[in-house]
Amino acid sequence: MKVVILAGGLGTRISEESHLKPKPMIEIGGHPILWHIMKTYTHYGFNEFIICLGYKGYIIKEYFADYFLHTSDITFDFANNQMIVHNNVTEPWKVTLVDTGLNTATGGRIKRVRDYIGDEAFMLTYGDGVSDINIKELVAFHKQHKPIATLTAIQPGGRFGLLDIDHHSSTINNFVEKAKEDGGWINGGFMVLEPTIFDYIAGDDTFFEKNPLESIAQKGQLQAFKHPGFWQCMDTQRDKWLLEDLWEKKKAPWKIW
Repeated sequence: MKVVILAGGLGTRISEESHLKPKPMIEIGGHPILWHIMKTYTHYGFNEFIICLGYKGYIIKEYFADYFLHTSDITFDFANNQMIVHNNVTEPWKVTLVDTGLNTATGGRIKRVRDYIGDEAFMLTYGDGVSDINIKELVAFHKQHKPIATLTAIQPGGRFGLLDIDHHSSTINNFVEKAKEDGGWINGGFMVLEPTIFDYIAGDDTFFEKNPLESIAQKGQLQAFKHPGFWQCMDTQRDKWLLEDLWEKKKAPWKIW
């Protein structure tokens, strides 16, 4: 199953760094948060990624093009025109980087990579959130309930939109993005989607969190995989400092590899 990662947004709320690089490339412990997210998936055996690029996408392309330079000791032998990679521990990744437009909305970005996904179920997450979620349990939950979409529901407190979840069936009755209420369950990303989801995405201007998810919720086709464990997005500089502090203290709950 392929993993789609949304990595094209402007990241305006963490503009201290995002004016220099895409938000998914902001580093935690010397590695981009995108790398941390991918390591979570690969821990559970999911190694094929499709990354939706937009704002400063060339920086993400250069990162993967020069991945050895970022992760290994290198000797440049100019006399013999050689680059020697030492202690190389490669990731088992296949990474497809797709320019999905500078101002394309989240749903539009997903629809633009349809040809790379094919007619099969796939996973989707945001390029700025880490968690200690068990991906295999998430996929098993989706296969058991067989909805169009399953999203991971988490409880971070205020400032996010709420999900109205039927506590007996885990079906999401209503999807309300970024409401003003505090508490409750929210969309934490880490989704599993059936290919029929593309039928609900009109085009580049479609926000995935609006009409697509709201529509399938009204049809009883949106399931919540409740994750009571760790989850943290990197929306602001304060969020980055929190994640960096956890990593430096070797208390990062999302480091399950």
